[in-house]
Amino acid sequence: MYITNPTQMLTGIAYPPSFKCPPLRSRFQLTRADRIGVERLLSLGLTAECPNPALIEGFLHHKLRLARPAPEPTPANLVVAGRLVSFMTHGGRARSGVLTFVPDNDAGCIPVTSFLGATMLGMQKLQRAPLLREDGWIDTLIVLDVCGA
Repeated sequence: MYITNPTQMLTGIAYPPSFKCPPLRSRFQLTRADRIGVERLLSLGLTAECPNPALIEGFLHHKLRLARPAPEPTPANLVVAGRLVSFMTHGGRARSGVLTFVPDNDAGCIPVTSFLGATMLGMQKLQRAPLLREDGWIDTLIVLDVCGA
């Protein structure tokens, strides 16, 4: 079938939806503190030290546009800065780390200025999201548990 007019809607079951996907605006929730932290990272240019600063900046801007405000008080299952997060990527083993805004050399820290940290920020326990890896491939990130204050 050829589409001659791209503005014309397809009718019938030519392309049935394969699955229902939740709206993008409901996938992530940011607390006021996390939103301010991301805005501060971007305004001060602190993403310049990242492996791919332009892509991380674009991703964080995108997350600020899509994320809805988190309810107060912050739910215990929400990934926010300062919390210990257990996670896994598709087919990998479970790992954990503390999500931080300030990059640290500590092996247990996950900076928000990394693809993993930027993706994880605002997710909830047992939520899945696409994760862009450093090598350009796309993986699936699954948040297994969230602990901390």
